[in-house]
Amino acid sequence: MITPRRFGRRKQVLTCDEPKDGYSPCVATCDSRCPNECIVMCPGCKTYCLCDFYPGVSCGDPRFTGADGNNFYFHGKKDQDFCVLSDADLHINAHFIGKRNPTMSRDFTWIQALGIRFADHRLYMGAQKTTKWNNDVDRLELTFDGESINIAADIGAKWQSTAMPGLTVTRTTVTNGLSVQLKGVFDIMAKVVPITKEDSRVHNYGMTEDDSLAHLDIGFKFYDLTGDVHGVLGQTYRSDYINKLSVSASMPVMGGIASYISSDIFAADCKVARFGRSVGISMVTTAAN
Repeated sequence: MITPRRFGRRKQVLTCDEPKDGYSPCVATCDSRCPNECIVMCPGCKTYCLCDFYPGVSCGDPRFTGADGNNFYFHGKKDQDFCVLSDADLHINAHFIGKRNPTMSRDFTWIQALGIRFADHRLYMGAQKTTKWNNDVDRLELTFDGESINIAADIGAKWQSTAMPGLTVTRTTVTNGLSVQLKGVFDIMAKVVPITKEDSRVHNYGMTEDDSLAHLDIGFKFYDLTGDVHGVLGQTYRSDYINKLSVSASMPVMGGIASYISSDIFAADCKVARFGRSVGISMVTTAAN
């Protein structure tokens, strides 16, 4: 993630995460659609706005981009939890918040938090409920195995787990933005954002003064998933995945809520759950470089 606004220049020299990979630094410029903040994908040095349509993204009234590059909505239901990805050694649930518009038959929904399980560990990241939004106030909540994660309010500030040395959390912005990496397993970019008055007006969300509907915009990148992976997003990473959504729709909607609903943000009990079918995670056993 680069934040040109903070440094007063749009172009920045960057290096990739792995200094020993042999790739040279690159110069990256954020797109005009997101001039103050963007994601850089190494080693190709390509920049994206967080909510661009690239594989593994979930933004807004949850709009996903699958591993096959196709976009779809999964509306779920407010105040419930759903399996985003479930594999033998990794399970990710999302907690949905929502707003009911009486003129519609469904809730407007957003992802408020993620519950991530690997080995015997549980990582929680969420957006705290916020009445009046102020981007200078950090609304991220993070816990690992039930203990709060506290990170200095500086870009690049990092927390590293002692129980799971390959797990790191890094601030990408002073407030409300971070990246989470479990080495060899996943990279997750997350940003807490509100529903603005303009969003509410355009989409008829019916937002009120008592809740800014703070939620997460998220980018996932996964490594070494099995061919049996499942979940709302996870199934699109299967080699045998066939997109059965309506290609004629302006934005297809994935149904089948009953297959993905979980009893709790950390529960691996959705109908398509795969977690725990084999010996727990073993690819992260040494400290990250």
